[in-house]
Amino acid sequence: MTRAEAPCPGVCSSCGRWSALLLPGFQQAFSLVLLLLLPPPPPPPLPPRRRRRLLCGIMVCFRFSPVPGSGLVLLCLVLGAVSSYALELNLTDSGKATCLYAKWQMNFTIRYETTSKSYKTVTVSDLSTATYNGSACGEDQNGPKIAVQFGSGFSWVVNFTKEGSTYSIDGISFSYNISDNTTFPDAKDKGILTVYDPVRFRIPLNNIFRCNSLSTLEKDDVVQYYWDVHVQAFVQNGTVSTKEFLCEKDRTSTTVAPITPTTTPAPTTTPIPKEKPEVGSYSVNNSNGTCLLATMGLQLNITHEKVASIININPNTTDFTGNCHPQSALLRLNSSNIKFLDFVFAVKNENRFYLKEVNISMYLVNGSVFSIANNNLSYWDAPLGSSYMCNKEQTVSVSGAFQINTFDLRVQPFNVMEGKYSTAEECSADSDLNFLIPVAVGVALGFLIIVVFISYMIGRRKSRTGYQSV
Repeated sequence: MTRAEAPCPGVCSSCGRWSALLLPGFQQAFSLVLLLLLPPPPPPPLPPRRRRRLLCGIMVCFRFSPVPGSGLVLLCLVLGAVSSYALELNLTDSGKATCLYAKWQMNFTIRYETTSKSYKTVTVSDLSTATYNGSACGEDQNGPKIAVQFGSGFSWVVNFTKEGSTYSIDGISFSYNISDNTTFPDAKDKGILTVYDPVRFRIPLNNIFRCNSLSTLEKDDVVQYYWDVHVQAFVQNGTVSTKEFLCEKDRTSTTVAPITPTTTPAPTTTPIPKEKPEVGSYSVNNSNGTCLLATMGLQLNITHEKVASIININPNTTDFTGNCHPQSALLRLNSSNIKFLDFVFAVKNENRFYLKEVNISMYLVNGSVFSIANNNLSYWDAPLGSSYMCNKEQTVSVSGAFQINTFDLRVQPFNVMEGKYSTAEECSADSDLNFLIPVAVGVALGFLIIVVFISYMIGRRKSRTGYQSV
């Protein structure tokens, strides 16, 4: 039997018994913990083939590590009872010595174009089916590699290289099958798409890299999120180092971010009202000059895991991009915590425009990712060649969990001339106000006329009384 074919240490060749996994004298305590942790009745056991893949592998002994509040996640994995997973890989060489160790959490958001020329965003976070086929300790020609496969056609690979007294997280590639209609309904493109990020992050040899803080990688339409990362390649003498090399965020912050809560969330809380957001001016240019103008104060209302929060967008720290087409236009905002906030405008009936779609992907203060998309909206309707204006507070309801309050809004996504707004069509709230002003003035003038008339009549009566006395 070659080393690559050997079963994982502590597991019998049939992969059907667990007792060898336990330390001597621990079996009884394990049985008690198992009874306490698993709710009755237990789910049916996995078929032998599935257990063999989880327990044996190909000399890659891996498991899902404990997550706070979730008990023994290894057991939950086998019984299919967990929805949030931390990945852990302990790769050994032919001498059973650890050569590469990694423990981390990650998820992904992917934005794609549909056949109707709109955009959708999906979040990929279920790693319960993860396998590690292709992971390797490395050799003279090829360095160590972690390869993970999960879900319906997702794969993730990270490569390591060594130079002198340091080793590098050399690059990360992520592939997904956009032909999968379940994950990517109505996708315009088909096939396997891959994004590659050349990380080139150097770490001293015999140090374990640690980054509890949330880190993101952005490439094309994919955003990768990582947290609680512990990794060491080129492990010396088979012993994972206790000396940590911290990422920059962990050096400057004591905040430990992003573990998905597994406890029951608290009841919905009412957010503390925030002050009116600052108004920002945004624009999009193309080869013909400015093609989109927007001025507005934006306030985000988010409900996530029954906790409501209000976030004011600061235009001074917000970047903006976009594009313009004859039938559609896009304004995209992004900042340090907002990956993208998209406003998609469309033309209808060849003579009017409206806000058709809003997409957002951002991470909250606890590090969790919040993503919502709605391509069936109908707001900010105005004739082509004009702008839409609403000075009063207005709410764009994207979903039950996400609304946008706008203040001092003015937008023109089509037919911008000389970089200036055209004549505005006002919202009903502003129109009502403009209607009330002349009504109020008219009422005041009418009241003044009545007062003058009454004063005249009183004065005239006094004059008549004087003449009678004479």
